[in-house]
Amino acid sequence: MSKNLPYIIPASQSEVQEGFTNYQITYQFYQEVHTRLELQRHREWYYATAEQHRQDLKKMRGELNILQWFRRS
Repeated sequence: MSKNLPYIIPASQSEVQEGFTNYQITYQFYQEVHTRLELQRHREWYYATAEQHRQDLKKMRGELNILQWFRRS
């Protein structure tokens, strides 16, 4: 069992630190990619919704306002 121990435990603290550093960099990279994708999806949704609202407003401005007839009297 003691012969397998060097293969289980890293040889030095620097190797362990390097492994954690690589893990942290990789994790931060994927978090950044995820955040940017979510932001891009939100922007696309926002612009599509805003365009739909502009079209609805344009359509509503072109329609007759029936309530205006009742307010005149």
